Amino acid sequence: MRNLKLLKSRHSSELRGPGSPQCLSVRVDPGTVLIASQHSIAEFNPHTGQVVSEGSLTADGYLPADGSGCVVGLQDLAEVESACLATAGGDVVIFDLNTGQLECVGSVDSGLTAMSWSPDEELVVFTTGQETVIMMTKSFEPITEFAIHQDGFGEGKFITVGWGKKETQFHGSEGKEAAQKKAQNVKPAAEWDDRRPRVTWRGDGQLFAVGAICPQTGARKVRVWNREGVLQATSEPVDGLEQALSWKPSGSLMASTQRHPNKQSVVFMEKNGLLHGDFTLPLRKDQAKVKELLWSNDSKVLAVWFEDLTGGQDGRVNTCVQLWTVGNYHWYLKQSLDFGTDPSQAPACICWDPEQPLRLHLVTRGWTYLAYDWGWTTERSQRTDALDNANVAVIDGDKILVTCFRQNIVPPPMCSFELQLSSPVNQVTFLCQPQRTNQLAALTANGSIAVYHQDSGGEPDKGANGFRTVTRPLVLQKTLSVAFPQEVPLSLRHLLWLQDDLFVAVGSGPVPTSSALLVLRPSQDSDALSVRYRLEVDGVVIGLVCCCSTRSLALQLEDGRIRKITFSVDCAELSLEEWRDSSGCLVNFPTPCPQMALCSVDGQACVLGLTDRSHLFAADVELSPNVSSFAVCDDFLVVTTHSHTCRCLRLSALGPTGLQAALAQDGGQNDETLRRVERGSRVVTVVPQDMRVVLQMPRGNLEAVHHRALVLAQLRQWLDDLRFGEAFECMRKLRINLNLLYDHNPKAFLENTSTFLTQLDSINSINLFLTELREEDTTSSMYPRPEGRPQPSQRPPVSGCKKVDLVCDALRGVMEATDPNKFFLSILTAHVKKTTPELEIALQKVHTLRVNPPDGDGGVNAEEALKYLLFLVNVNDLYDHSLGTYDFDLVLMVAEKSQKDPKEYLPFLNMLKGLETHYQRYTIDKHLKRYGKALVHLSKSGEEHFPEVLQLVKEQKLYAQALRLYPADGAHYKALSRAYAKHLLWRCGELDGALQAFVAATSWRNAVCVAQQIQMADDQLALLARELAGKLNEQRRYTEAAVLLDQYAKDCEEAILALISGGAWEEALRLIHAHDRADITETDLKPALVEAASTQTFLVETQAAAFARHRTRLAVVRQRKEDKARSNVAEDDGPDCADAELYSEASGVVSASKYSQSNSRVSSRSSKNRRKAERKKLSLKEGNPAEEQALTYALGEIVTSVDKTRGERSLASARGAGVTFADVGRCFSAEEVAALLKALALFRLDKQAEELQGVFDDALRAMEGAVPEVWPRGTPSSRAPMTGPNSTANSITASFQQQTAPMSQQDIEISTPPTMRSAVKWKLDLLN
Repeated sequence: MRNLKLLKSRHSSELRGPGSPQCLSVRVDPGTVLIASQHSIAEFNPHTGQVVSEGSLTADGYLPADGSGCVVGLQDLAEVESACLATAGGDVVIFDLNTGQLECVGSVDSGLTAMSWSPDEELVVFTTGQETVIMMTKSFEPITEFAIHQDGFGEGKFITVGWGKKETQFHGSEGKEAAQKKAQNVKPAAEWDDRRPRVTWRGDGQLFAVGAICPQTGARKVRVWNREGVLQATSEPVDGLEQALSWKPSGSLMASTQRHPNKQSVVFMEKNGLLHGDFTLPLRKDQAKVKELLWSNDSKVLAVWFEDLTGGQDGRVNTCVQLWTVGNYHWYLKQSLDFGTDPSQAPACICWDPEQPLRLHLVTRGWTYLAYDWGWTTERSQRTDALDNANVAVIDGDKILVTCFRQNIVPPPMCSFELQLSSPVNQVTFLCQPQRTNQLAALTANGSIAVYHQDSGGEPDKGANGFRTVTRPLVLQKTLSVAFPQEVPLSLRHLLWLQDDLFVAVGSGPVPTSSALLVLRPSQDSDALSVRYRLEVDGVVIGLVCCCSTRSLALQLEDGRIRKITFSVDCAELSLEEWRDSSGCLVNFPTPCPQMALCSVDGQACVLGLTDRSHLFAADVELSPNVSSFAVCDDFLVVTTHSHTCRCLRLSALGPTGLQAALAQDGGQNDETLRRVERGSRVVTVVPQDMRVVLQMPRGNLEAVHHRALVLAQLRQWLDDLRFGEAFECMRKLRINLNLLYDHNPKAFLENTSTFLTQLDSINSINLFLTELREEDTTSSMYPRPEGRPQPSQRPPVSGCKKVDLVCDALRGVMEATDPNKFFLSILTAHVKKTTPELEIALQKVHTLRVNPPDGDGGVNAEEALKYLLFLVNVNDLYDHSLGTYDFDLVLMVAEKSQKDPKEYLPFLNMLKGLETHYQRYTIDKHLKRYGKALVHLSKSGEEHFPEVLQLVKEQKLYAQALRLYPADGAHYKALSRAYAKHLLWRCGELDGALQAFVAATSWRNAVCVAQQIQMADDQLALLARELAGKLNEQRRYTEAAVLLDQYAKDCEEAILALISGGAWEEALRLIHAHDRADITETDLKPALVEAASTQTFLVETQAAAFARHRTRLAVVRQRKEDKARSNVAEDDGPDCADAELYSEASGVVSASKYSQSNSRVSSRSSKNRRKAERKKLSLKEGNPAEEQALTYALGEIVTSVDKTRGERSLASARGAGVTFADVGRCFSAEEVAALLKALALFRLDKQAEELQGVFDDALRAMEGAVPEVWPRGTPSSRAPMTGPNSTANSITASFQQQTAPMSQQDIEISTPPTMRSAVKWKLDLLN
């Protein structure tokens, strides 16, 4: 929905020469143009108005002196700083731009009719008078020569596979009669056709096309050749095909024109010669002839140059150049340059600039040079208040397509309404005045301004079809003529409508490097606008903007300078001053910005500008180099970027530096300023005081999105103003978490709960709010407050009260005080949604409502209330809670609404009714598994039920609670104490039983205490010590066993052997010397040391070898996984074509693998099968789908076993590593190795000690170095689904498909790298 806006124009009349211009070429580097006529060739500098160099074509006989010669082609050759031209006489001449010398490099006797160079200037094609094509290199060496008219179709000839005849094919809307149609004979070319061939190259220089008159039919036909001169295709016969031919630089289509019996159209042709689309020119039958078609070098604009066939009363013909663009498969006429009927003002040559895509060069027959620079712009209303309809005007020839985005979103080329004018429109401007921004004015090609006002009628009436018109179209109020001399087309540009009778525009200055600011006002009692004030500007103005809210104006010069425009009190005069910031410093754009806007940044007026290279500036500060479009609305700057995001930033809270930093950030998951959009999206408009941003996609369709930053800003404003109703409706519609209503300002919410209930005024809305309450603070997690926004008052200090309970109680209190009957369902919801649901209270309220129904209307009955309660709570839970109230009427009421069979619950209830009260409640509590309450009620049921008490206590282990229910000196207390496990035996005086319990539990210290308390004999105590020591040895508690054997069994030898078995070398050596048993040192201690060193060395070597093997295999598995992923990506790549960007990026979502699908059934297995599946999952068998996970787990277990402690984890890792010796469970730690090394060194076993220390040190170093490789940083520790404001439906679906099951504790341990202890000092310097 963009228009072409004239940024600047340049015209120069200093160029003069004999004859008239015939060819035009542009030199990019020096900024000059080459112009050839019947007599000479000249290089002209339009900036200085001087001829740089000139050469005569008649002096050397290249053209006849009488002016009858013709130049058929002209090309600038930048590489050799010369120009090449071809004459109709057949000469190819090189003009040296440095010396001004002319040189003929070749000649064709039959003459030349056209010359065309390839885009890379490596090849040149000539067409001759003998209807042949000559192809040469850039050094004019012939490559090939062939005839234009050839009988064959070309290499691209269509192939038929014989699938039926034409008569049996489907012919679409033409019907079956199309099968009987015969091919129409094409008519000869029109009389005005110049009969000259047209040569055009494709943008990549691989193909070129020649359009020429066919000698057999006399009609034009197009043929396509490649760079080798091989014919590729011949166009199908097209009746009425005309001379113009231009290949789109992007290479997709060729453009030509076709004359129909009742219209004239531009047609498009594919490289195979088939027609592919067209659009109709706004010309009457036989009104004009199209002389040329020219594509801009970015393929976005098509220039149509035509001339009337018949002149007016004076015999003069009118000439016009039109600029067309396409969007959503519709062609728009954006600009119309009417040159009038003066022959000297008619264009003689036209060409697009090869470097600036929207710059058009023209030379008239009267030697006037013109250059026009256009830029893309979106003509939108000022968007200052809610009265603004967010209008966007699109120019389409003599129509203005207006869309009111506040009322509806109408995709182009459709619109809300059309404004029909009498002449093509070149510019549209909206009134820059608050509350009247919907009015617009249009500048037409004939120099008049049409003013449209909004219809002030009443509400639109319904039409005959029953539909009501939502938007009233604008009404033409008046048409103003401009009393301003327009020497060339588009003399006025940058038109602004400031007041009803005040316009400001830019015109040309007295010199090419200046401009003029014009104040236009209508004369009294006249519809003519006259220039009331003219201000000369030193520089070419390329931008003029107005801010409706601040009433400030700014202009931009072509070098980026910014000037501020100030008006006098009566707006009769204006003046310019330099633009300065708040500190008084002069600010300008570093580079020209075709798109401008005025806004307020950090409280100061600021000019924003966007360059053609996507750099966004705020005055002289570059905000971002990645912006494709922007718009300012209210207090927000909305931009779209080339990284496919839409950013929405608050201007009042951010200065230029803050904007720069915000745009440089990628944005987190909950960044409200960022939103992902489709590739190539551009901002069309932002609806003021609404929350909609209208975006246009590359193919032309529209999308209206509610940007989160705009939504949350509006919600925060509403909540600050206590407008809960509007905020709730917006949040419900846009699916914003309703907790924000409270979290935004908890104190204000609790102080205004009655206002909240009044504004919602809907039971369903209140219930919806209550059911969505969560303990989460959404202002910290989902919707963090933007920087610079003041924080609201803190949460009310309520100790020990949670948010959900606080809100539910506050609202329930207001509802009960206001109208409990009206808000009955909401009161029930407040009870149920509390952290601990108050189901009993809710059920009791329903029961009370049933017993005492309310009087009057407006309330609900008990049946509706119970039905609603069943909707909130599971029916079985509700039944159980009702049963827990011991109210059988309430139980029956709930049971009747449930799906339970009366045969199931009625006998049970009847049985309960026949029981004693306490025993009845005990039975109910036991049924509900409320064993604590059951025990209390059962203890009150009588002495006869004590056996049941004892049984219940034993089953549910309620000893402590049971003891508090009976006196300490009673028999029941003693019976309960006897039943208490283990240590209570000693408490109640049963020492023999206590001793047996301590021995069974291997609590040897308590057992020895009890044995000494009962004065056990020494021999029996020794036997007891030996029994306990044996159990401790089985549990590998060797040091404790040694204490029993030494101190109580008096067997020092067995104690020393136990310490040796446990590796307590220092303690064993102490006992040896304490009991003077040096013989044990030689017989047991030293051999044990040697065996332990050998065992430890073997274990470390085995673990290190297994670690290296698993590490190598893990690298292979991961590499194969990456290779497979890359191959899958390559296979899933989208089509490599120009339309590839139209395909959704989410189309590549793949389903979960077969392993994840099969694992989804694991949850239904038994615990035994689940353990089996886990063991199978961690199998190290090659090819296992979870081999990478299994290898990572095995490596982690090895690292843990070598570095840390002994136990089951180390045992499993040792077995997984392949360790098969019997004492594999005796795994080790660094402390144990240190103790063993000290003992070995003490007995001079240095060889064994050095070997063990070296092996252990190497293993630790290898494992420390491998940890970053095996567990790289960024390894995900969970597979939570990816959600958030930046996620799409497809991305969330993909993450859920990959999330086949929640991560188990084992999965978390596997993905977490082990931590190796570096602070343990275990080495002996003696052995280094």
